[in-house]
Amino acid sequence: MADTTGNTGNPQETRALHTPDSPPRRSSWRHIGPGIVVAATGVGAGDLVATLIAGSNFGYTLLWAAVVGCLVKISLAEAAGRWHLATGRTLFDGWAQLGRWTTYFFGVYVIVWGFVYGAAAMSSSALPLQALFPGVMELEGWGIACALVGLVFVWFNRYAVFEKVMTVLVGVMFVVTVYLAVRVAPNLGDAFAGLLPVLPDATDSVLNTLGLIGGVGGTITLAAYGYWVNAKGWTDSGWMKVMRLDNRVAYLTTGVFVVAMLVVGAELLHSAGIAISSGDKGLIQLGDILEDRYGSATATFFLIGFFATSFTSLIGVWHGVSLMFADFVTRGRKAAAASRGEDFASGRPERSWPFRAYLLWLTFPPMILLFQGQPFRLIIVYGVLGAAFMPFLALTLVWLLNSGRTPREWRNGPLSNAMLALAGLLFLVLAVKQIWDQPWAEFF
Repeated sequence: MADTTGNTGNPQETRALHTPDSPPRRSSWRHIGPGIVVAATGVGAGDLVATLIAGSNFGYTLLWAAVVGCLVKISLAEAAGRWHLATGRTLFDGWAQLGRWTTYFFGVYVIVWGFVYGAAAMSSSALPLQALFPGVMELEGWGIACALVGLVFVWFNRYAVFEKVMTVLVGVMFVVTVYLAVRVAPNLGDAFAGLLPVLPDATDSVLNTLGLIGGVGGTITLAAYGYWVNAKGWTDSGWMKVMRLDNRVAYLTTGVFVVAMLVVGAELLHSAGIAISSGDKGLIQLGDILEDRYGSATATFFLIGFFATSFTSLIGVWHGVSLMFADFVTRGRKAAAASRGEDFASGRPERSWPFRAYLLWLTFPPMILLFQGQPFRLIIVYGVLGAAFMPFLALTLVWLLNSGRTPREWRNGPLSNAMLALAGLLFLVLAVKQIWDQPWAEFF
């Protein structure tokens, strides 16, 4: 993203003698990494289904909304990364400075969210494996296997290995989604027309549009981006230009995934009047449609991409949210001591007991939900907390990056304030809608 702080950085920083551990004189493609991780983690199977359904329902009409959504996420991730680099402190340290209410909210959220998300991630990763290897295991068995592989991988590997594996899986996702978009022969004229901001002529078109803008790639992993930036070894403002390039790559990649799947929905489903289910099972249906239309090789290729999409989200959350939980617990034990970016660059939090305890929480308790279904009241609480997190993230970043807690040269400029305010308003509307739609009468 462009520099939204209204400054060009301190030229004296780039005059310093460059050492292997110091920031580079200029941003370079070879430094990118955390952006690939956040893009892979943020775009899950459910996001691809939502985009497919938007394409199947409205054709190319909402292509502009998908692009706007990527710009909104760029602003949020850039703001989170800028806080970490400008202050040398972690995002949770910033939240804690705003009052104890942030600690209570995050504590409840991360426990409930992790319990339900763990089961969802296992199920999502299991679906394509069950389709690829029918008759080998039941869905629950595949889900447990994926969770255990994710646990072992994150437990025994540090960030550097984690990033390399995520990059390979993102490459698989990229090739599969682009191949499918090309395979269905997009109508380029209609696609370019879809970049004009037009609302579809349908009931609840505004909310559907806002849902697409806010839905794809927008989760707690946006907040984890700053932790991955630190884990990469970027700990001060000298890395700001590199982080911004990395962030642009993240959401350019996300944009490719979103646009490609919207093209598939528009050309393969909308034109034929085919409807698919919401949720991850919609991708299994798409695999069947691809097999009928293009043959088993294309369907198998797609299922491999489906698995890469789901499993990157699983191991990304296993790693990134565990880092955040480790910060949450460690800072609480230190009373008011600041959490520093250097701590995460050292790799110590990845070996800490809070990190590993949350890994275990994400892995084993959710297995119960695979067999027993998701408890009704817990799902309502999960939905409410999940809806509240994104406005919480956007509005607290506005608060932190316009205050004296941030060095003046790295505070928000007008563009960043406008984008974060837009994000906060967008997610607040979606949160109210989601909370309103919960079946509260059945809760009590």
